[in-house]
Amino acid sequence: MESRIPASERTSQKLSELLTEGVADGDARAELLKLAVRKIVEEALEAEVAEVVGRGYYEGGATPGAGYRNGYRRSRLRTAEGAIEYGVPQVAVTERLWQEYEAFAGRDLSEFAVAYLFVDGVAERLHAGLPREAVLCAWGITEDGHKVLLHLAPGTKEDTASCTAFFEDLKRRGLADPLLVVIDGAPGLIRAVETCFPRALRQRCLVHRTRNLRSKAPESQWPEIAIRARAAYEAASPALLRDDFVQAYGRELPAVAQCFTDDFDACIAHLRFPLRHRKVIRTTNLLERLFLEERRRTKIIPHAFGERPVLKLMYAAVIRAADRWRGITVGEFEQRQLKVIREELDRAHVERVRPVVRPIARQIIQQESDLTRGPGRRPRSTVTKHAGGRHSDTRLHADSPMCQSAKGLFSVRLPARSLLGGIWHQLCPH
Repeated sequence: MESRIPASERTSQKLSELLTEGVADGDARAELLKLAVRKIVEEALEAEVAEVVGRGYYEGGATPGAGYRNGYRRSRLRTAEGAIEYGVPQVAVTERLWQEYEAFAGRDLSEFAVAYLFVDGVAERLHAGLPREAVLCAWGITEDGHKVLLHLAPGTKEDTASCTAFFEDLKRRGLADPLLVVIDGAPGLIRAVETCFPRALRQRCLVHRTRNLRSKAPESQWPEIAIRARAAYEAASPALLRDDFVQAYGRELPAVAQCFTDDFDACIAHLRFPLRHRKVIRTTNLLERLFLEERRRTKIIPHAFGERPVLKLMYAAVIRAADRWRGITVGEFEQRQLKVIREELDRAHVERVRPVVRPIARQIIQQESDLTRGPGRRPRSTVTKHAGGRHSDTRLHADSPMCQSAKGLFSVRLPARSLLGGIWHQLCPH
């Protein structure tokens, strides 16, 4: 019957017995202290289990898929008074939870108009005997201010291929390009974002960047360096403060200056967005807090190793936390700002991918025209009628000198989709 009693209650009984007997000598007082610490630890762990399974020890009404209590294991805590043994409650995670995760990881995302996308990873032991691997998590803030958990999946080592596959899965399920993607400085993540979301800006997480700076700065100078760096990252004119920072530390602390200026534009991307949103969109802190919650829960799940158990555990932690997320304010003014930014980013993307074949073709046509026409003669080109009126077709005649010369020059057929082939087929379709 004793095994059915929570460990903290058994410890409370021992405390009561000790107090009844008296604690006059030193050994008794030391034992009293150990039992008190043991009780605090056990009660804290049991409270976490109650949150995981959604009910107290003696309560019924299990939440579907939440798991169930599965006894205790013993553990030790080292203290100045010696080792203290305590009971760690265990939870068995059910297969129902895995089914819920699979449904979550495959759901349609087209309903979410995401303005800000956040991605971060946590290293977990997904395979026994192998190094820890990254599990990537993505969440977003929609254009109307709601926070939504989007994806959770293994990312191997946050390399380009894994991160690209992660983002492509989001896009396959209907996620459109956001306005801003917030990530850390992992090279694989950066390249994947630039490939998969070409219409989006990229924000470097300033919490991660600040940690990078601190690792390179002398402890005695860190408070001043931190103030200067933060001022530059949040200033209305960041370029001026960036140059001032480099002038102050470039010679004395070149590693700090280099770290500060590296990827600087990505560190200040948040300044382009509404003022009320900037504090939220310049870090991935929310994900880090979720990962801390998940790490605490691994203490109460036996054999929480392997891809499937870890993903079930992480999903249970983050989905429960996501239910408590509060959104951000997106008023009419912010909506207009986001719309303008969207239009600017779309225009910039169009300019970047605009074909360069036609300007080259015009240059070649002009050269051919100069060779073939005499004084007062028009260029040898065909003219076709269109609904809008007269339109000049800049393709050359098959018997023009340039076409004849080119036919003799190219003894093989150029693919129409190649750059040269495209120009050739535009100029000499015959």
